Amino acid sequence: MKLLLNIIWFLFGGVWLALAYVIFGVVACLFIVTIPAGVASFRMANYALWPFGRSVIVPDTGTGGLSAVSNVIWFVVAGFWLALGHLTTAVTQAVTIIGIPLALANLKMIPVTCFPFGKQIVDNNRIPVGYHPMVQM
Repeated sequence: MKLLLNIIWFLFGGVWLALAYVIFGVVACLFIVTIPAGVASFRMANYALWPFGRSVIVPDTGTGGLSAVSNVIWFVVAGFWLALGHLTTAVTQAVTIIGIPLALANLKMIPVTCFPFGKQIVDNNRIPVGYHPMVQM
């Protein structure tokens, strides 16, 4: 089922969402200071390309103040716009019955899109014991 959902996702929105993340990642990597944002964007592009069967977890070890500051800067520069892309894609996918699970997945990705720092994307079968996924697909 995950494979089927991932293939449908890829064809009906995933490739365009991943491309948007890659574009933001390349722009972020142009400046030395924003390379961590570029790396986070590439990580999210991978997740946006093939999301089903993966989860987003927040590690127990504190990520510190730098992660919070990075999240605020990311939200203003890229997160808000990428979240609008997810919202727009979700609305267009929800028009059909087959697209409803994809639309829900798009909506689940918005919090991670807005604030990616301090989160890890892992396969569902590799979630550490005691962790509760923030987003699970």
